[in-house]
Amino acid sequence: MTRLLLGLLAVLVAALIYTGWRLTDSENDLSAAQRVIGTLSAGIDSRDKAITRLQREISDSSRRESQLRLMQGRVAGGALQREITIQGEINANETLRNWSAAALPADVIRLHARPTFRNARDYVDWLSASGQLPDAGQQSQRSRQSGGR
Repeated sequence: MTRLLLGLLAVLVAALIYTGWRLTDSENDLSAAQRVIGTLSAGIDSRDKAITRLQREISDSSRRESQLRLMQGRVAGGALQREITIQGEINANETLRNWSAAALPADVIRLHARPTFRNARDYVDWLSASGQLPDAGQQSQRSRQSGGR
């Protein structure tokens, strides 16, 4: 009977040791899981703050875009009104109408004709190579060659 009690006691001690080891192992797993949960929660909080900031930026951007579109409409309306006024003045005055219909001088046309530039150096080279305009009141060499016009 003593042997049975000793055997039973040994099994009971072994069970307690195994249970204690499992408890410690479970506590370690729980601790690791809590650390992971903390890390994930911090990541979620960071993501939520980023989403909130981006939503605010989108809202601000949309508001500014709406304001710009409204201003663009106002400017376009003002430009159209100015064009109508100018055309009305031109149509009302024969001298102004004739002046408006006349061709531009060759030097003015040349000022408007520019090549496409890839960089600033190309522009500087083009400026250096192009001829200068004549002084006010003098005819250019091109207009002298074309008979004074």
